[in-house]
Amino acid sequence: MPDAMTANTTGDAHVLDRVVWNALTGRQRRFALGDGRALRFPTAIAPFAAIDDTSPASLDALRALIAAHGPAALVTPNEIESPAGLSVIRRATLLQMTCERTFEPAPESEHVPLGEADVPDMLALTAAAQPGPFGPRTFELGHYIGVRRDGRLAAMAGERMQVDGYTEISAVCVDAAFRRQGLAARLIRSLIATIGARSQTPFLHVLTTNQVAIERYLALGFVVRREMHLLVLDDARA
Repeated sequence: MPDAMTANTTGDAHVLDRVVWNALTGRQRRFALGDGRALRFPTAIAPFAAIDDTSPASLDALRALIAAHGPAALVTPNEIESPAGLSVIRRATLLQMTCERTFEPAPESEHVPLGEADVPDMLALTAAAQPGPFGPRTFELGHYIGVRRDGRLAAMAGERMQVDGYTEISAVCVDAAFRRQGLAARLIRSLIATIGARSQTPFLHVLTTNQVAIERYLALGFVVRREMHLLVLDDARA
């Protein structure tokens, strides 16, 4: 059996099995830092990194990237051991979900596009709601939309990693004062419509412990594709 980290060279792996690597060597290669052994997004965009395989050379390249740019998060189909010289900040199990359902685009009045001018509000909302990593340049990865109430950013969601045929929905969050109004569901449906209009399939990642979110995504037409493993690493000397 080939190593799951090297299956990309054999054609055996689904494009989403190595989603970070395939994003950084494909549609989002313009963001890639590193070389042919290890790659990562800039810290201000996203913490995600990937290695070509688990060889000593690739692990050395990963250590160099972390030393230069800070902690990195690996998303892999199989759980991997922490490389020597790196410390584990977090381990978790994710569900990778895809959606084949389609929706009509939402009326523009229901949401607004979010960009650089909205970054302070986006950072404040994600810091409070904790939907996952979000930095000052994350909005550069794709199309982000939000709902404003009296000028306040009440909810947001957007596109993160992109690979051939698939676009990830991420940063789905709602201000505590505006929950239970269906805002998140409406934003997700709008993104599903936008992604589907490009003949791509929406996908997302959710912690296996977040049952509320899982049930919400199932109701919106997402299905579980597989489990994935999250490993966040830092320089052991830091």
